[in-house]
Amino acid sequence: MSVSGIQGQLLEVTVVGCNKLKDTEWISRQDPYVFLEYGSSKFRTRTCTDGGKNPTFQEKFVFTLIEGLRELSVVVWNSNTLTFDDFIGTGKVPLQKVLSEGYDDTAWPLQDKRGRHAGEVRLIMHFSNAKKAAKSHTPSAPSYSNAPPYSAPPPVASFPQASYPPSGYPPAPHYPSYPPNSAAYPPMQYQQPPAATYPPTYPPTSSYPPQSAYPPPPQDPHNYPPGPYPPVPYLYPRPPY
Repeated sequence: MSVSGIQGQLLEVTVVGCNKLKDTEWISRQDPYVFLEYGSSKFRTRTCTDGGKNPTFQEKFVFTLIEGLRELSVVVWNSNTLTFDDFIGTGKVPLQKVLSEGYDDTAWPLQDKRGRHAGEVRLIMHFSNAKKAAKSHTPSAPSYSNAPPYSAPPPVASFPQASYPPSGYPPAPHYPSYPPNSAAYPPMQYQQPPAATYPPTYPPTSSYPPQSAYPPPPQDPHNYPPGPYPPVPYLYPRPPY
């Protein structure tokens, strides 16, 4: 049940003791104490000297409640004289039960830095205004005494199923079925084209005979071909000497 309207009211928390705490001492017995934190309020118990794994405190603290904050933090330490205090374990204490019922007596588990079980701490919490807060902020349920009793829905009316075609019309004429058009024609056979022959034969580029088949052109009488010529005979008689 959700409880609201707790702003400024008081919550009593009694630290009874711890059970099966993680031992942080090797030779002597550890000296545990409990640290409580709620909002800006912080309280510390006395140190239980030689308390070991099961210290007892029986100390009561009073916290001022904050609207919307439903959790109390608990940390257990081991007190040292010459060195820093040893961390034993920590835990979260929800306040939903004590705020709704007014009383809670539970042993809450603790965890070490690695998230392992480090024992438990027992708290007794009291909240005197639990019934007033729950009563003033609990909505009243509506009354359903005047509501009509539940009755089953009326059955669905059944109508005669119509027949098709109606009896007043003649039946549709029957037409003969024809085979598909594809059956009237023989299937076409695929003919593979002949393979090409390589190398392909091509006609000559020119249909004229070669130039050597024609007679040589007539030569010019004044144009003599180069080369040696026979001596020309002297046709006139030599003059006498």
